[in-house]
Amino acid sequence: MTDIKSKKADIVAVANAAKVSPSTVSRAFNHPDLVNPATRKRINRAVEKLGYIRNRAAQAIHGRRNATIGLIVPTINHAIFAEVIQSFSDAIDEAGFTLLIASHGYSLEREYDMIRKLMEHRVDGIALVGLEHSEATFRLLRQQDTPCIAIWNYSGTSDMPCVGADNREAGRLAARHLLQAGHRDIGLIFPSIEGNDRARQRLEGAMEEIRAHGVEVRDGWRQESPYSITLAKQAVRGMMDSDQRPTALVCGNDVIAQGAIFGVQSRGLSVPGDVSVIGIGDFNGSLDMEPGLTTVRIPAEDIGKVAGQRLTGLIVSETRELFRYRCDLKCIVRGTTRPLT
Repeated sequence: MTDIKSKKADIVAVANAAKVSPSTVSRAFNHPDLVNPATRKRINRAVEKLGYIRNRAAQAIHGRRNATIGLIVPTINHAIFAEVIQSFSDAIDEAGFTLLIASHGYSLEREYDMIRKLMEHRVDGIALVGLEHSEATFRLLRQQDTPCIAIWNYSGTSDMPCVGADNREAGRLAARHLLQAGHRDIGLIFPSIEGNDRARQRLEGAMEEIRAHGVEVRDGWRQESPYSITLAKQAVRGMMDSDQRPTALVCGNDVIAQGAIFGVQSRGLSVPGDVSVIGIGDFNGSLDMEPGLTTVRIPAEDIGKVAGQRLTGLIVSETRELFRYRCDLKCIVRGTTRPLT
């Protein structure tokens, strides 16, 4: 192992191969606009030939940026966060930063551990999903004075910068669409709200809208399902097998909505003929379902892009601006809902 390490190229070897000084090599990496293009080409050829890798961790120890940003998401098992992760990654890449990603499995305690590990790698900034985090997490971010941003959720009273949607409004829009279509027998399928402020706010918004129309949700018509097509399919079967079944379902996101549709169909019922189904999110593939899924569109690509641009701006400017960016929501009516005649 020692022999292998001793053969790895260092900045001096690159400088000798490119016939420049080590300081010029360093400048080519950190301030390429200050180095002659022809010289940069020679340095890049030497880097590629020698397989040289910069030690960014050592740079961070000496007070220089590590050019990495940590993003911690609840899960990477489903497509729920795929679009926002990709657009966030693209945005920070344009600013010269690399993404380090971790997931906490909807455990705020584990999220705190992930943040500590990313900080040990000297990331320049941290992006988190949602605005609900442990007090230990908020305290650590303050103590380390680390630039941070909350993605996916918007709140006008947030204590940390945020870029996202009003999830309570998303729930209201979903329920409102069904109510305006004449439905009063409405069921709900949402994930657990523990450690998940997105789900909690959407559920609260849907319930507020339903009650505002003088409607109450029957016992047994409010089911819980994780982000799983299989488990959502199982959750809806009980409602479909009862003597009184709902004519419409509000689902916490499009993954659950897809499972709910399969659950309805597995009981010999049709969507939307017998039961209307609406989701939240408008994920990739929701348009291509048969029938296409009616849903509330959350602009994930815009959220990721704006969040990436804003966070890298905070890092480069070395400011701690508290900004709150709210994305527009829209109810996209497709084929899984119909007016109740």
